[in-house]
Amino acid sequence: KPLHYGTLLGSRACVHMAAAAWATGFLNALLYTANTFSLPLCKGNALGQFFCEIPHILKLSCSHSYLRELGLIVVSACLAFACFVFIVVSYVQILRAVLRIPSEQGRHKAFSTCLPHLAVVSLFVSTAMFAYLKPSSISSPSLDLVVSVLYSVVPPAVNPLIYSMRNRELKESIRKVMNVCFSKAVMN
Repeated sequence: KPLHYGTLLGSRACVHMAAAAWATGFLNALLYTANTFSLPLCKGNALGQFFCEIPHILKLSCSHSYLRELGLIVVSACLAFACFVFIVVSYVQILRAVLRIPSEQGRHKAFSTCLPHLAVVSLFVSTAMFAYLKPSSISSPSLDLVVSVLYSVVPPAVNPLIYSMRNRELKESIRKVMNVCFSKAVMN
């Protein structure tokens, strides 16, 4: 009963879930940091990025101990995949529950609540997947920089905009601005 989470999950369960998420993230970051600082760097310590990401640091390593980092990347990828599967399964259950709502207005309200969250999550997951799973043949420092900014800055920046699209006044304001811009573009 995914739409009954307010009554099924108490504050204690929410605290446990939040603590588990924070602890997992902290442990993952701690392991990455400890392993990264233990790598000997023989190609200097300057990155061509302003993000200090693991793949770029591994390129600077001169030892074969980068296999430890690679192991951590695999563990993190498995953790990320598990989270992704959990999100997909949750949305499938929510979709099934929404489709069982008898009134059209109730289904519309439920979809309008879920779709913004799904849009933000999809934007983050798709850009992060592209950043880490793109073939090395198309990798370049400038593309890496753009993709890093894309997945770390864009989703949090558009998050308020996506969620506020349910606001009728905001929709009208955006529609007016788009009409003015379109009118000026047509006139030129």
